[in-house]
Amino acid sequence: MRRQAASGAAGDAGRAAARVADSADCTRGRSPCPCRLIDFCAVWDAGVFLASAARQGAPSGVTGRRLNEAETLNSVREDQFQRLEAARPRGLGHGARGPVLRMAGPPPPWACTAILLCALSLSGAIEIPMDPSIQNELSQPPTITKQSVKDHIVDPRDNILIECEAKGNPAPSFHWTRNSKFFNIAKDPRVSMRRRSGTLVIDFRSGGRPEEYEGEYQCFARNKFGTALSNRIRLQVSKSPLWPKENLDPVVVQEGAPLTLQCNPPPGLPSPVIFWMSSSMEPITQDKRVSQGHNGDLYFSNVMLQDMQTDYSCNARFHFTHTIQQKNPFNLKVLTTRGVAERTPSFMYPQGTASSQMVLRGMDLLLECIASGVPTPDIAWYKKGGDLPSDKAKFENFNKALRITNVSEEDSGEYFCLASNKMGSIRHTISVRVKAAPYWLDEPKNLILAPGEDGRLVCRANGNPKPTVQWMVNGEPLQSAPPNPNREVAGDTIIFRDTQISSRAVYQCNTSNEHGYLLANAFVSVLDVPPRMLSPRNQLIRVILYNRTRLDCPFFGSPIPTLRWFKNGQGSNLDGGNYHVYENGSLEIKMIRKEDQGIYTCVATNILGKAENQVRLEVKDPTRIYRMPEDQVAKRGTTVQLECRVKHDPSLKLSVSWLKDDEPLYISNRMKKEEDSLTIFGVAERDQGSYTCVASTELDQDLAKAHLTVLADQATPTNRLAALPKGRPDRPRDLELTDLAERSVRLTWIPGDDNNSPITDYVVQFEEDQFQPGVWHDHSKFPGSVNSAVLRLSPYVNYQFRVIAINEVGSSHPSLPSERYRTSGAPPESNPSDVKGEGSRKNNMEITWTPMNATSAFGPNLRYIVKWRRRETREAWNNVTVWGSRYVVGQTPVYVPYEIRVQAENDFGKGPEPDTVIGYSGEDYPRAAPTDVKIRVLNSTAISLQWNRVYSDTVQGQLREYRAYYWRESSLLKNLWVSQKRQQAGFPGDRLRGVVSRLFPYSNYKLEMVVVNGRGDGPRSETKEFTTPEGVPSAPRRFRVRQPNLETINLEWDHPEHPNGILIGYTLKYVAFNGTKVGKQIVENFSPNQTKFTVQRADPVSRYRFSLSARTQVGSGEAVTEESPAPPNEATPTAAPPTSPPTTVGVPRTVSSTDAPATAATTEATTVPTVPPVAPTTAATTEATATTASTTTTESPAATRTEIRESAPDEQSIWNVTVLPNSKWANITWKHNFGPGTDFVVEYIDSNHTKKTVPVKAQAQPLQLTDLYPGMTYTLRIYSRDNEGISSAVITFMTSAAYTNNQADIATQGWFIGLMCAVALLVLILLIVCFIKRSRGGKYPVREKKDVPLGPEDPKEEDGSFDYSDEDNKPLQGSQTSLDGTIKQQESDDSLVDYGEGGEGQFNEDGSFIGQYTVKKDKEETEGNESSEATSPVNAIYSLA
Repeated sequence: MRRQAASGAAGDAGRAAARVADSADCTRGRSPCPCRLIDFCAVWDAGVFLASAARQGAPSGVTGRRLNEAETLNSVREDQFQRLEAARPRGLGHGARGPVLRMAGPPPPWACTAILLCALSLSGAIEIPMDPSIQNELSQPPTITKQSVKDHIVDPRDNILIECEAKGNPAPSFHWTRNSKFFNIAKDPRVSMRRRSGTLVIDFRSGGRPEEYEGEYQCFARNKFGTALSNRIRLQVSKSPLWPKENLDPVVVQEGAPLTLQCNPPPGLPSPVIFWMSSSMEPITQDKRVSQGHNGDLYFSNVMLQDMQTDYSCNARFHFTHTIQQKNPFNLKVLTTRGVAERTPSFMYPQGTASSQMVLRGMDLLLECIASGVPTPDIAWYKKGGDLPSDKAKFENFNKALRITNVSEEDSGEYFCLASNKMGSIRHTISVRVKAAPYWLDEPKNLILAPGEDGRLVCRANGNPKPTVQWMVNGEPLQSAPPNPNREVAGDTIIFRDTQISSRAVYQCNTSNEHGYLLANAFVSVLDVPPRMLSPRNQLIRVILYNRTRLDCPFFGSPIPTLRWFKNGQGSNLDGGNYHVYENGSLEIKMIRKEDQGIYTCVATNILGKAENQVRLEVKDPTRIYRMPEDQVAKRGTTVQLECRVKHDPSLKLSVSWLKDDEPLYISNRMKKEEDSLTIFGVAERDQGSYTCVASTELDQDLAKAHLTVLADQATPTNRLAALPKGRPDRPRDLELTDLAERSVRLTWIPGDDNNSPITDYVVQFEEDQFQPGVWHDHSKFPGSVNSAVLRLSPYVNYQFRVIAINEVGSSHPSLPSERYRTSGAPPESNPSDVKGEGSRKNNMEITWTPMNATSAFGPNLRYIVKWRRRETREAWNNVTVWGSRYVVGQTPVYVPYEIRVQAENDFGKGPEPDTVIGYSGEDYPRAAPTDVKIRVLNSTAISLQWNRVYSDTVQGQLREYRAYYWRESSLLKNLWVSQKRQQAGFPGDRLRGVVSRLFPYSNYKLEMVVVNGRGDGPRSETKEFTTPEGVPSAPRRFRVRQPNLETINLEWDHPEHPNGILIGYTLKYVAFNGTKVGKQIVENFSPNQTKFTVQRADPVSRYRFSLSARTQVGSGEAVTEESPAPPNEATPTAAPPTSPPTTVGVPRTVSSTDAPATAATTEATTVPTVPPVAPTTAATTEATATTASTTTTESPAATRTEIRESAPDEQSIWNVTVLPNSKWANITWKHNFGPGTDFVVEYIDSNHTKKTVPVKAQAQPLQLTDLYPGMTYTLRIYSRDNEGISSAVITFMTSAAYTNNQADIATQGWFIGLMCAVALLVLILLIVCFIKRSRGGKYPVREKKDVPLGPEDPKEEDGSFDYSDEDNKPLQGSQTSLDGTIKQQESDDSLVDYGEGGEGQFNEDGSFIGQYTVKKDKEETEGNESSEATSPVNAIYSLA
């Protein structure tokens, strides 16, 4: 028996509230009120308030009072909670720690507003509650709520609308200025102002020219408490001027020359969209040779004859009028020449070698380079001193344009474009300067104060150049306003002290530089309000004994009232001991006892009066199981009873339910559930498992678990059916629907044959025809003993059912579907799940949810009511109706919490009140960098970092990590080139220290640190420099072992790729071995300049194993190991080592148009090892496509060449990996488009799954793997050391087997001597026969036309004599022609070239031989009239025939 603690309804709400309380917002100080206040709203709908939420600390940005309160809350230690656990009766469990408070009625509408009002006592200023009665009573200066954009371009065909709306109490009045002068609306009959709004409407239905109203407008909203201003709105009328008429002469250009067709569109407002077409309205095809520039001109890098086939017309499309104007077309006349001369690139745009460009922060930077040349140049982009920002940079117009979106200051610098073709390259440098219009750091906010309080307005902005700040009050400069002794201006801050009612006004902050301005309104309002209670009177709170609870009393007043608590209307103020009163007035009872039950009164008091309210607290006994189910072991077919007796508070409703294996238990007809037990009749194997009794009330619950084990019968079955073959059951049939009701129906069926295996279960499935027609879903499962069941149905679903039978063999085919039955509709009973709010951009929040399915829609036109509001402001809910599963809220502040609700609705009504979910708007880049960065060198390859954390309000999002960017500036070794590529190391979370490893020893490094949130990197810290000490070197490169003869072994090597210090020498260790015998190890030390050594062999049979390492002052580095090659008598003929001259074979390869647009076919060189002439093999590989990588294997008796042939990609990649293996080594080559000095890693895995890696530089090709085993299969790939995601395809190869022979030389073997004697005797006999045949004489007709090829029917003439034919020159039967046209001979070592009169034979495209087959003339002159048959053993055999 096992017992589990309870969580219950209160525990579920507790977990929900804990997630809210643990949100990052409050812990980072972004919320203006403590987390515990917001938590109450988050869980109020569940009827439960969590005092545990009050344990969360106050944010760092609040006042001193809140910080003190946070310390008080955090002083509740964990050991106190443990003592509470020990004191609480069993059955409450850990879930009872937090939730202790439940509302007696439905959630009150004032709940969230009330908790917000509690927060007012903790903030530096007062917020107006959302309560309409309070809103209508309080005065408020005007606030601009809606206005037109600063640059307002209008359509001349429509009426002009200039928006300006504001709110205030009393309602504000409006007036306008035009070009800084009062605009008298009454004098112009075309101009009117909307009612209760300041929006201007200019009507042109009765005539007039819109251009007359162009100018700069500004709206003023005024009431008796102040004046608010709109932005200065620049009104412009859209223009689409006509193209000037012109006659264009044909453009004459030489073939191959560059050409620019100028568009020069008429200036429009806004600028028109330019595109090129022919006069027949066919679009001009553009590619890297012909393309349109950003200025609209059409550029030809080189003109081709085909460009005359069409004319070229520039078209301008204007936005507002939706009209397209076409320029007269250009006609080209291309002068052709015999050949187009190739030439180096030159820039058509921009001109010269350098230029500059200025861009504003937040805008897009567009850099463009267009070059001419033959062939057409390729354009590549680089940034000096760094990499292009991969997350913001993208290439356009066939790489001729580089666009960087959302430019920031770090994007300034020098960029250059490189234009190159095979004739050369040229580059153009563009100096980019990033300026910035003003942008907010701290935008002034409305300030609401009580009389006598202090406050401040802050207006901070940044820009380039630094913007100036100008303060105004009610639209007038602050300098000309009446003096106010309570107001002090300190640069970008206005400080108010001892404010009074007369201090109310609207202040404007105008910050500007040469690139723009920002204008913000913020009012100062002083309220004088007596205390008011916001919650209903006489609330009922029920709580479980020995739990913790907190009583809240929401109130409002100005000045902020103080709150005191009393019990049962008497006694002193409650504070201390078991009670604790927070600064916001909430009363916490640390551990509820019976005597705590009663009536609690809260009294709010300020200088204007007091108000009070009462809360009635009831204490309930906990629910506990005092007789729990016990573990049982039962035989199959017996009866089992599991007890579960519960004690609970009689005033609460008790519910007892059972779980099996943590899933709700289906009570079948073999089970009986009673109030205090569960009985199972006829126990079967499927009943085995864990059973949990759940006793719950609306406040708490308790759990107890037991395990049931079922034993099978031991008797041998005597059923005669046991010996019969078993099969899956037949499908059920004759489905019938009866007892039709709104939410249920009875389904009856006739079982099919069980096929000698009893049916154990029936699965009922349903299909509906509205959301997913034709898709079947599981509805329910029933025991195999029933054939009728009542099915619970959902509203507004057109059901169709089928049944599947299951036995131990498997499941049957589904039955035929039943008739359809549609249920009536109803409002939804649930809401969508997985509601989230996340920002996809810095000024929005994307609300998503999982849509409801057909069985939960309950009616037609299912839709969702989406509500949201700022969490800290408690403003009115915004809402919208959505039919999909996503809605984007725009114009949100950066990373602030929002309360979100999504409610389902159909045509029958709305679903239940949804839960509140906390979401966050989008993040912006961090504003600050880590400070006081300290570096401590740990060793030659690692350093430790320490830094100060940044303020939470500068993160502007979720702090992901602190990130260090570091790069190797130089090596302490002279003339050693190093890669200065930036590396990075991240330190997740709010950490203050970390370690950076994998550094290069003996090097100078630089390091910068940034803060990273979900949006990206913040500004960089001050650059730090450090130097790593000397380390051990890497392994010597290219260690080569050669054996020129049987007496000596030559060793050669290169210096280590990474010396990591000053080399002081090399250490060579070697040992002789022969089979299992190993000799004594010999150690040799060399100077740092020595790279060669010769070893004198002790005997010609033993082999040697060499180990070589380099040394610095620190010690010896990694060793490289090689073995001497096997003696010639120990291995079969193998391919020559990599140093032998390679044989190059031409490989025809068809190339797709994407690889080489101007080339139909190319020939690539494939290098194969030179092999002995005893078994000549010529290999060729043909690749037919360029888009799919194919693996081609070329075999020879000595080695197997494995390669992957791929086309060169556009982005950084690794391709065309080639492996040339031998028995114990393999040469690896590959292609890539990385820069020089890039580090790669070769990873190979053998058949035993042993993985090894070898680091290598890009230029160190080919790479030789030397530690391979003969006859083993390997898989290999190559990837970038900096980015393992950039990898080649995986290639598989096998090393050849090594054959060794420990016997004596073959020349001394008897069987070999006997074989040679037999061959010599056979040759002697053949020579004798030939001599005899020749001495007989005879005349043999000779073919007169020797240049005619022999056919298979030619060997014999009609007279019976043999024709003269040089059988040595003729391919034998069965020989094959390879793909490159050579003959693969099987019996002759001769070549066709030896017999070709014109040198090498020629082959056409399909590989057939088109040369003439003739006998060499020099043979004829040497042999005279003698027949060649005399020297041919084959012809001698023919003669004998």
